[in-house]
Amino acid sequence: MRGGGRIVGLIIIAIGVLLFLGWSATVVASGATWGGMVLGIFVALLVCAPLVGVGLYLQRQGSQEDRQFAQVEQEKKLLNMVLTQGQVSISEIVVEMQQPTDAVEEMIRNLVGKQLFSGAINWDKGILYSVESQQLTDGKKCPNCGGELAFAGKGLIECPWCGSEVFLTKRAAATTG
Repeated sequence: MRGGGRIVGLIIIAIGVLLFLGWSATVVASGATWGGMVLGIFVALLVCAPLVGVGLYLQRQGSQEDRQFAQVEQEKKLLNMVLTQGQVSISEIVVEMQQPTDAVEEMIRNLVGKQLFSGAINWDKGILYSVESQQLTDGKKCPNCGGELAFAGKGLIECPWCGSEVFLTKRAAATTG
């Protein structure tokens, strides 16, 4: 369940606070001496503080989880834009996703790093190309200018003519040889 940690955390915090307040009210209402009341409230604090601490921890973890899910959704949206349109400019992605250019470029790099994006990127023109890796390695032609491609590193082919970078997934890189 998405965000469940936050809800469970809030419930545990509420239980801890209510338990502490109820225990403290019972101690005060019992008519004990000052020393007895202080001891009773201290024991209530010892019992309830771990509950509140666990609740705070779960609430914080749930919030982090929500942020991570939001990031994954953004990356998924970006990848779907590129895959469905075939080629898309970074400026179009920025407008569509309502994100700053730096954040979009970081998402692109994350997708490449996770080996989810296999295609070409011309950083100078700001264009992403969705191209099947097999087509790129078989014909060795740049999807941007048609020039001959050169391997630049592990999983990366670079066009010496226009500067486009073509990223390959593990599957496609293994078939190239």
